[in-house]
Amino acid sequence: MIKIGLLSDTHSHFPDEVYKYFAEVDEIWHAGDVGNMEVIEKLKAFKPLRAVYGNIDGQEMRKKYPLDVTIELEGLRIWMTHIGGYPGKYADRIRKSLEITRPGLFISGHSHILKVIPDKKLNLLHLNPGSAGKEGFHQVRTMMRFAIEAGKIKDLEVIELGPRAIQTKL
Repeated sequence: MIKIGLLSDTHSHFPDEVYKYFAEVDEIWHAGDVGNMEVIEKLKAFKPLRAVYGNIDGQEMRKKYPLDVTIELEGLRIWMTHIGGYPGKYADRIRKSLEITRPGLFISGHSHILKVIPDKKLNLLHLNPGSAGKEGFHQVRTMMRFAIEAGKIKDLEVIELGPRAIQTKL
């Protein structure tokens, strides 16, 4: 069994709650829009990290991390990307590849909207951890935690970090 902490869309904000909620995980996965390498370095210093770059990430991030991660762990094929869409509305780049690769778990970020959606047509689970950052239109900052064992997702938890910082203009 492997335990995973999943976050996305930090937009240069490192959520200190990572230390508390991801203390028992084996790996941290970041589904893009990290924002800066400082966030990456803090995550890597804490736990092993898998990450993809997102649309706001610069060249340094793009040189070190891929657009997509496809792996198999504990008998489960996994695909993580930043802009992927969701069941019934996958991004054009993703749709055909999902049919070919047939992951059991598909992870994307980008929307800042937390989603857990089974795709019965492709027999996969789609996860979007929402946004752990303070930039965007989301109201609540979120992350996820789960385990993978014998090809199955177990103990999936949504972690609410509290409201996003509301910026007021004077």
